[in-house]
Amino acid sequence: MFNKLYNKCLELAAHKSSNYFLAIIAFLESSFFPIPPDVMIAPMVIAKKDNFIKIFIIATVFSVFGGMLGYILGAYFFDLAIMIVEFYGYEEKVINLKNALTRGEGFYTWLIILFFAGFTPLPYKVFTIASGLISFNFPIFILISLISRGLRFFIVSYLSFKFGVIFTRFMSQHGHSWFTILGIIIVIIAVIFYLSLKFYV
Repeated sequence: MFNKLYNKCLELAAHKSSNYFLAIIAFLESSFFPIPPDVMIAPMVIAKKDNFIKIFIIATVFSVFGGMLGYILGAYFFDLAIMIVEFYGYEEKVINLKNALTRGEGFYTWLIILFFAGFTPLPYKVFTIASGLISFNFPIFILISLISRGLRFFIVSYLSFKFGVIFTRFMSQHGHSWFTILGIIIVIIAVIFYLSLKFYV
């Protein structure tokens, strides 16, 4: 099933209305759809290099809108939300985190996890739904989603624009580990910067 969906997304990337299909896929992926928009972004940018910024913006904006839908599912449609979380195998982790936040713990931990979910190959839709389940701060949720999704899609768009097929081959072989390592580096830099500000203020 996943292979069929993956191949269908590749087909849509070559469609004359690919921008609209990218918006739909980016929106749905943030709440329940299993195939990430990156699958469409790279071939679209290679085919239309002058549009790489437009493609990155479409993917980012509609991904965040989809994340907001995921949040609403988690906040107001518990049974459906749990079904999606169970499908990806994260039910126990989400429940444990909800209990921790109820006790006033884990806010900054969730902040980092949410960034990782938006930036790395973690299933972002699980964490948009979980954010609603645990009633995470909604404006901060949107801000972190914009940063993480925007950064990820900009990198994919820009490097596809710069290196074309070479980058897509690299991503197909090393994309998961590469984004994970890069995400860890970004979080470490952000934590150091935050601690430095606290120290000097």
